Amino acid sequence: MRKQLIPPRYIALKKTTFLIAGCLLLSIMFLVNFSCSVDDTQTVVNFTTLTMQDEFDTSGAPNSSIWGYDIGNGPNGDGWGNQELQYYTDRPENVTINNGILVLTARKEDFQGSSYTSARLLTKDKFSQTYGRFEARIRVPYGQGIWPAFWMLGVQDSPNEIWPFIGEIDIMEMRGQDPTKLIGSLHGPGYSAGEAISKEYILPNDRLDTGFHVYGIEWGPDYVNHYIDDVLYNQITPDDLPEGAEWVFDNDFYILINMAVGGTFVGSPNAETVFPQTMLVDYVRVYEYNGLN
Repeated sequence: MRKQLIPPRYIALKKTTFLIAGCLLLSIMFLVNFSCSVDDTQTVVNFTTLTMQDEFDTSGAPNSSIWGYDIGNGPNGDGWGNQELQYYTDRPENVTINNGILVLTARKEDFQGSSYTSARLLTKDKFSQTYGRFEARIRVPYGQGIWPAFWMLGVQDSPNEIWPFIGEIDIMEMRGQDPTKLIGSLHGPGYSAGEAISKEYILPNDRLDTGFHVYGIEWGPDYVNHYIDDVLYNQITPDDLPEGAEWVFDNDFYILINMAVGGTFVGSPNAETVFPQTMLVDYVRVYEYNGLN
């Protein structure tokens, strides 16, 4: 059975009944100041304890204790498996912090055999976590062939464990040519790439590229909830997977932030795509899954 969609931050798992007769009697005696209590403590899961945050409040390069870089056009030179057109660098021309904002910049330029450059940051080997709330406040770019993403990959238990068996959680991705549509997805064995478990969300009466929005997930045992600005638009559980498919979201995942150019998901830039393109990140915050209390 599919879990009920519930408000952000707090996930009610158990609710006991009121002692109706006692409450009625006591409410007469203490009408103003008394609030009836339940006969057992309500059990909730919350995400209030910060385990990692980067407010990007220093200038220059991102904090090296949190962020590393993917460099190049993929380990096999195939555009990171998606036929992307950019070459990722760690140059300040492609990634820097200005006025409290992380700025990723995609440029049209000839560089190391590629026609575009951009940046891809990740917390691999620096920060990872199982379960919790992961969120970032981001302003995305606009333009045909531009592909910004805020996402996560599972930590490999061995060098032989590869994608999609390690799992992937896409907190936010969008096609630059479709500025009202947000996509949240899970990838795993038997449900990856074009067969991922996904849901699209159309931002009502607004565009994603005209301002900052908070993109997040709340992740616990057997569910991943996707949010934009604390609006819950997607919930995925093991019941949503193809028959016989494995749920691989019960181990540490690390964070990635990148802006790709081109690729099978968005297509190539066209004559109307303006460069440079920028993806702005105000903060990244991660909260602990506090379990039941």
